[in-house]
Amino acid sequence: MPSPFVISDAVAAALSAGKPVVALESTIISHGLPRPRNLAAAQEFEELLLSAGVTPATIAVLDGIPRIGLDADGVARIANEDMVKASVRDLPILSAKKISGATTVAATAYLAGKAGVRVFATGGLGGVHRGASATFDESADLSSLALAGVTVVAAGVKSVLDIAGTLERLETLSVPVLGYRTTNFPSFWLTESGEQIDWSVDSPAEIADIMHSQDELGHGQGIIVANPLPPELQWEPDEHDAVLLEALAEADAQGIRGKAVTPFLLSYIVGASGGRSLEVNLDIARNNVRLAGQIATAWSELGRHV
Repeated sequence: MPSPFVISDAVAAALSAGKPVVALESTIISHGLPRPRNLAAAQEFEELLLSAGVTPATIAVLDGIPRIGLDADGVARIANEDMVKASVRDLPILSAKKISGATTVAATAYLAGKAGVRVFATGGLGGVHRGASATFDESADLSSLALAGVTVVAAGVKSVLDIAGTLERLETLSVPVLGYRTTNFPSFWLTESGEQIDWSVDSPAEIADIMHSQDELGHGQGIIVANPLPPELQWEPDEHDAVLLEALAEADAQGIRGKAVTPFLLSYIVGASGGRSLEVNLDIARNNVRLAGQIATAWSELGRHV
């Protein structure tokens, strides 16, 4: 039977040779950034990896085929075409209907794991939503990471979510959370959330060692590397807090409920911040892509010695 997904020649060659590869999601390009800025960002993220000797594996579903690694035309398609946002549960539907879709964190991690790509860079994770005790609204990112076997570099979760609840859920799912040179879990736009995590790591090599130990133990879960923005790059905390409170109040005033809440809040925040949140988004993505490249390189080097 033919493979249900296609690995690009560049990614396949790098994996075969044991060279570093980093997965990149496509939803941040198709849904997270405005056009034409999104195409420039997608190209920049790939170039950051290439310049470090790392092969980028941007992941998306094009015409029903999940693709691990895109050529220039594929990257342009996810930036310029209107695509559905595809999570893991959507993949068989897109495949059968031959529909294109931009992959979420959950779907990107799932496909990366199937392809043997062990490191994935994103901006922020989905998580437990505010009020989830009543709505049961929780991102599929969490349960998917519990099974993917991929190390994900992220700046925590967005502050519009229930951060404490998200960390509790990750503990229940036995997903290791490593703070990169911190024990304070970041909240995406802000360097710190005030929520403590148990384990801190100081280097990409240390993370690679943990990945190796995880494989030896047959653990199977993904690993989250919580990578905070440097304080000088974070959104100014007082401004962030004021805009977030305004956004929450407006959602309540408009009766926004359920899964519509987070998209509403994020859209409102971009407008209310005068685009400042968007600029911080890009700094977050760059910061995570760089670290992911370093982890993938350390993982590749470790593989040559174990």
